[in-house]
Amino acid sequence: MDFYTRKDFASAADFIREHTAYRPTVGMILGSGLSELASEVSNPDVIPYTEIPHFPLSTVEGHTGELVIGRWEDHDVLIMRGRAHFYEGNSISHVTLPIRVMQLLDIGTLFVTNAAGGLNPDFHAGDIMLLVDHLNLLGMAGQNPLRGPNDVTLGPRFPDMSQAYDLELQQLAREVAEEIGLTLRQGVYVMLAGPSFETPADIRFLRLMGADAVGMSTVHEVTVARHGGMRVLGLSLISNVAIAEPQQGVQTTHEEVLEAGKMTVPRFVALIRGILRRLS
Repeated sequence: MDFYTRKDFASAADFIREHTAYRPTVGMILGSGLSELASEVSNPDVIPYTEIPHFPLSTVEGHTGELVIGRWEDHDVLIMRGRAHFYEGNSISHVTLPIRVMQLLDIGTLFVTNAAGGLNPDFHAGDIMLLVDHLNLLGMAGQNPLRGPNDVTLGPRFPDMSQAYDLELQQLAREVAEEIGLTLRQGVYVMLAGPSFETPADIRFLRLMGADAVGMSTVHEVTVARHGGMRVLGLSLISNVAIAEPQQGVQTTHEEVLEAGKMTVPRFVALIRGILRRLS
């Protein structure tokens, strides 16, 4: 497993500072199909991941691979237009390096989004789910992003995860959703390694565990963000309803995920804009 150090994080953070006059306090990670949210940023500075020292690259369709830094609703924001994934062959430590970079940029609030399969039978494709908790299956199996040497200047050896998702930010999201007439689902997100989608038996097992949505990202990023003292808001686009029983001719595809994202972007924009307006 590769381990990155504060020196690596600092070199990336210094590069970003040199290429923008903005000083972001809010960070966002945009999941599959949600890259268009970054177009809401005013007068942005755009930095491709390929130019940033040590930054992990994404090879997946729908993940542009650039930072968009600018103003949105009176906040300086840094938006990751796409992310790298564990299933692309990256180490967990490398995938979460951008979170450490945000920490050194003094970003205190992180909005993390993803596209997820709906496990809860009440969910429908196109729904937005507020993450109230998660199941860290990769971490339970040994792929925890905090494994290895701990730098106490970044966070404690044994961080508390009883409130992984900030309660105040959750309440802001609920209030905004009610204000704009959005049905905001709520639930527990579970991360699997991917890249294969789940079998019907997987789906039934995950439901028994208490998960409402399943994806291939987010949990390790949130773990590192909380280790570093960042406040986190999590939102899932329910891109498809998970198949719990085999059906002839019915399958899950990445194209389906991207299409659902395009349809849901306006509601995501309205929700995030409203939260930013209320965010002190």
